[in-house]
Parts: sequence; C-alpha cells; structure tokens
Amino acid sequence: MNKIVFSITLVLLLFTACKTPEARRPISVKTGSFIDASVERNKLLYAKEQKLIEQIMSKNDSIKYIASENGFWYHYNTKSDADSLFTPEFGDIINYSYSLKYLNGELIYPNNSFKNLNYAMDKQELFSGLRQGLKLMKSGESATFLFPSQKAYGYYGDESKIGTNVPLICEVTVNSITKTN
Repeated sequence: MNKIVFSITLVLLLFTACKTPEARRPISVKTGSFIDASVERNKLLYAKEQKLIEQIMSKNDSIKYIASENGFWYHYNTKSDADSLFTPEFGDIINYSYSLKYLNGELIYPNNSFKNLNYAMDKQELFSGLRQGLKLMKSGESATFLFPSQKAYGYYGDESKIGTNVPLICEVTVNSITKTN
C-alpha cells in the first residue's frame, strides 16, 4: 500500500513540477503620456526662448548674428581673419575668459569671475553651448553668444546663481590655443 501511495505521489509531483513558468502580467498599463507631455513642454519653452532671443537680435541692426548648427546664435566682437590661426581640436588647451548675463542684460557672473581659465577641448566638463562656441573661435577672438536654456545650464541650472531653464548671454574671449599632438 505504501508503495502505491508513494508511486502516485511521485507521478503527480513529476507532472506538476514540470510546468513552464508563466509570465506575470502588469497590474496597470503605462502609456507614453509623461514623455509626450515633456516633449510638448520643451517645444513650447524653446519657442518662447527663441522669441526672446530674436527680440534681442532685432534691437541692434548693426550687429549681424550668426545662427550656429548647434542651436545658438553668436556674433564676433573681435574677429581674426589671419589664415595662420586655427580653431581648437580635440585635446587642445584653450585659455579663455567669459562672463554670463541674463537675456535682459543683468550680469550674473562678471568677466573677472571666469578669467584665464584653461580647458582641454572635449576632455573636460563644460556646459554644451560654451564648449561648442569655443570650437568656432580662434586665438585672440572675442564673441557674444546667445544660448537657449538647453544649450546653457538646462533644467538643473548651476546650483548657485542660475536657475532652471534660463537662457543666457555669454561673452567669451579666447586668449590662446595650445596645440597638442
């Protein structure tokens, strides 16, 4: 009798233990509504900032702003036309100074706050607009950049004086560029 009970139990265990695992179904189905709302919010923010920047550019007709491929506008205060000068490439050391202003012209960080800084091109952290702007400049040049917030400090700001989603005016002077091999 014990052998029969043992055999039946063993057969039942074999059949129930060999069941394949079933995938668990989600309790609720999430949609892309948060991402869609975020995209729409960012498009509206960019359009608003672009209008403000266009107003600044239209105030002074004597200054010809250049639209960069990277989503910001700039003009040269001092431009070097010498062919012997070069723009920086990966790893080159750039000595530069810059100041930051709000779009209304209010100074955030004066030029002496960021004076004679050294930056190894694309090897160090720098906010994206300034990094891309430095790539356009030669030694001895000075330029004014108009950055929308996503090219400046973006959503996080600088955790000090610049808040969330703040477009900026940045005046940059490149003192020297040292080539590396």
